[in-house]
Amino acid sequence: MIIIRPIKATDYNDLHRIAIDSGYGFTSLPVNEEILKNRINHSEESFRLQVCEPGNQGYLFVMEDTQTGQVIGTTGIEAAVGLDNAFYHYHLGKVVHSSRELNIHNTVETLALCNDYTGATEICTLFLQESHRKDGNGRFLSRCRFLFMAEHSERFANCVIAEMRGVSDEQGRSPFYDWLEEHFLSIQFTKADYLTGIGNKDFIAELMPKYPVYVSLLSKEAQQVINKVHNNTVPALRLLEAEGFSRRGYIDIFDAGPTVEAELKQIRAIRDSHKYQVLIDNACGGESNQKYIICNTKVQDFRATQIKLTLRETANQVVITSDIANALQVKQGDWVRLISN
Repeated sequence: MIIIRPIKATDYNDLHRIAIDSGYGFTSLPVNEEILKNRINHSEESFRLQVCEPGNQGYLFVMEDTQTGQVIGTTGIEAAVGLDNAFYHYHLGKVVHSSRELNIHNTVETLALCNDYTGATEICTLFLQESHRKDGNGRFLSRCRFLFMAEHSERFANCVIAEMRGVSDEQGRSPFYDWLEEHFLSIQFTKADYLTGIGNKDFIAELMPKYPVYVSLLSKEAQQVINKVHNNTVPALRLLEAEGFSRRGYIDIFDAGPTVEAELKQIRAIRDSHKYQVLIDNACGGESNQKYIICNTKVQDFRATQIKLTLRETANQVVITSDIANALQVKQGDWVRLISN
């Protein structure tokens, strides 16, 4: 069975392996023992806290194959970004240069450094091991976060964002960053990306251009990747777009990948999820052909899985087997939240 649960300290080795496998550009999981262990500790503390509003909490979940006990994926939520460390983006804007006398009217795109998403909730750290990229596991890994957010909405901001990985090659070189490196930063993309991942962002304020940059002044290669995603990120972007996320002109300051956003209550999986009371029946727990993502209503002991199950809509009940109930850590009469997958 495949389940999703909060990360714990004993998952460190699996998390370290995932950090290596995720490769360049996966800023939220740097290959650094201290940072990874701090991330786990911070997540465990966040799940333990009693929270009435979003703050400096970070929730990291893992996908586990219970047959092998192996962690095969991660997914995360940052409750409110930019509260402790500045959270930078470029915003794509326009300026108009015109001369009535000469009958010239030129519209020019600009990039302006900003902190507009300070306080927003960020969904992040989505990675699935290649061997398990099947059976809807990627969609499950992405959407389970929204069920947790729906059940515990007081923990999250109204604005929810996701930074999508921009274009880079197998060596981690970004055409957009190449231009920045040449003119402003003078350090390699992989190093800048790593420094950001471990929370060292002072160099951004110190070295990045303070004033809007005309896009037309960038190299052709840099211009071509603005607001574009890495090939490996296309499926993740499509999943989020299906949930109602859209672009608002914000891009990553290093690889120019787009940031997408949505209003919390308008996210499809949050809006369309419903709560049902558990009825345990091993004889008819999986009669339906429709697959659902189902989770309990807990925080520290959150559990989610995807299964075929039977709904009794008029009674507001869901029928599951005892095995599923044990996996979700629920008993008869408890409430669960679910959505079709």
